[in-house]
Amino acid sequence: MKTAKRLLPILLFILALTGLGCSHLDKTQVEKAITGELDLLKNLDSETAQKYISYKELFPDASEETELSSEIQEVFSLFFQNFNYKILDIDVDSDTRTATATLRLTTIDAQTLSADYAKAQLEKEILAAAASGSQSTEESIDSLEERYLILNELLKNNEYDTIENNCTMQLKNTGDEEEVWEIKRTHSLENDLVGGLMTYLSDSDTLSPEDTLGIYLKTLKNMDTNEMSNYLGIEDILNASDPAKSALATALVEQVHKNFNYEVRECTVSGYTAIIETEITTFDSDAILNDYQKELDEYLASPDAVIDGSQKRYQKSYELLLENIEDSTAVKTATATFQLVNDGVSWKLEDDNHDLGNAIFGPLATSPVEDEDSDYDE
Repeated sequence: MKTAKRLLPILLFILALTGLGCSHLDKTQVEKAITGELDLLKNLDSETAQKYISYKELFPDASEETELSSEIQEVFSLFFQNFNYKILDIDVDSDTRTATATLRLTTIDAQTLSADYAKAQLEKEILAAAASGSQSTEESIDSLEERYLILNELLKNNEYDTIENNCTMQLKNTGDEEEVWEIKRTHSLENDLVGGLMTYLSDSDTLSPEDTLGIYLKTLKNMDTNEMSNYLGIEDILNASDPAKSALATALVEQVHKNFNYEVRECTVSGYTAIIETEITTFDSDAILNDYQKELDEYLASPDAVIDGSQKRYQKSYELLLENIEDSTAVKTATATFQLVNDGVSWKLEDDNHDLGNAIFGPLATSPVEDEDSDYDE
């Protein structure tokens, strides 16, 4: 009996050592499984990236799917070029044959990338609407290919900082006789590996109402004549298809390019609606029209107007207006209020384009020149 009592602590000690040995072996195998996978991400292995982050997962709402093109594969390579990790802790549960690992991940600054993406996407949507003459202030970019091309362009042309975040990874033992550990692929893990990009891309507040309005107005300023005409719906004064108005439209758009600016004075957000008060600086259309009307009245009161006839008077009216537009250096600043609505995807400008067009062109939103067949004779 005494011998048995003396052997018991020894047996318990041996069992403890055996258990520690198994636990250490399990942790080593878990660590090997983790490094085996994540090292491939560090080495820009596109196939491994696809195992953890499906190219469809970043944009689950895309209506049009696409094949895994070279551009899409390049996006993942560019995204993970500065990826790194450090295993902080591994906890193995032998009874359930599972393990939990805590890691410190080094990823691209996905929040900044997603904001840049939202800006670039909105700009392309606005330009698409302007090109097509859509009544909407933007046309949704639905295809995966288009979205990945935007990401590809951003990752190629911009340098993004890296950030560090802790990540919890779950593993399970899938072996029968052999000790085989496999990482459980979850949405949370996918999101962690891309630095939270999935969360940021789905955030309807990625761009604030002020930033959103800024994209609309900056994009508008750089539009050409046809785009601005389509987008604002001001066909009367910007109808470049009318030979008499073509030069006039070009001159007005050039004035917008030179003088248009804005400043946000106040933004009030109530639920899904934002009211933004701005100060719009643009060419002084009132001054242009006053000078034009003065010169036109002088011309119409002259003998030349009677001799010219209606056709030449019509042309002369356009010539005088064009000269005043081209020569004008006067600018004015006025208050303009815009409403934006958050549709659950992003903030969007609620405007039938008339308010925006009137804020920029003022009374020149419509042509002051009378029709060709009008009678100028008194």
